[in-house]
Amino acid sequence: MLATEALCFSWQQDQPALCDLTLDFSRGRVTGLIGANGCGKSTLFMNLLGLQKPQSGRVLWRGKPLEYDKRSLLALRQQLVMVFQEPDHQLFYTDIDSDIAFALRNLGVDEAVIQARLDQALALVGGNGFRHRPIQYLSHGQKKRVAIAGALVMQSDYLLLDEPTAGLDPQGREAMIGIIQRIAAQGRHVVIASHDIDLIYHICDYIYVMAQGRLLAQGSEREVFLQTSMLARAGLSQPWLVKAHTRLGMPLVKTERELFAYSEQSRETV
Repeated sequence: MLATEALCFSWQQDQPALCDLTLDFSRGRVTGLIGANGCGKSTLFMNLLGLQKPQSGRVLWRGKPLEYDKRSLLALRQQLVMVFQEPDHQLFYTDIDSDIAFALRNLGVDEAVIQARLDQALALVGGNGFRHRPIQYLSHGQKKRVAIAGALVMQSDYLLLDEPTAGLDPQGREAMIGIIQRIAAQGRHVVIASHDIDLIYHICDYIYVMAQGRLLAQGSEREVFLQTSMLARAGLSQPWLVKAHTRLGMPLVKTERELFAYSEQSRETV
């Protein structure tokens, strides 16, 4: 279990970045963190990873307060792995296999195990088609897949994704959705911080809304995105499928396919 309890963090004494956050990231298989720029999403991720220590409150890992000694943090980061918005920030080798295997080799994992995990991770992210290309020649979306594969080989319980669809074209975005769904289907927890409201609605089953470092709302995707006044206070808008429901009286559905199926059925009954 990954959670926070009354967590408060400030970069400067008179400028709180996170205020009294009590969150439970085991509520959903895919959890969304949403809010306007500066709401504290990235700072929260740094606190979850132990890169920053709260001034009060605590991060809970498997039911116990996070410990900040080197050994405890090393163990944590084998089970809680983050993929940054910009993949170039975590890709260091020119060949894909070496980059993905870097953390495992540092941990002294057997080479046969490394190769098996490499194959599994690249298959999961659809990376075998470009596996032998130098990293510097990959597209932005392909680099993101490599960065995710580098996290997946750790076989962590939780995967933190910062803006996973940023900079992707429509085809790349759809591919990323499929990757996240496959990861969640394996039983892992995924936490997504994103401004892509349609992505969050489509793929998340529990959502936290933040504003100025505070928790503004939480609940299922349907509960959260039906609160129009709350979303306005958070500087957010509804996903287009929810707008179709609230403004046009159409059924509240999760995907375009469901909406199109309803539309076709309605025409057939006319």
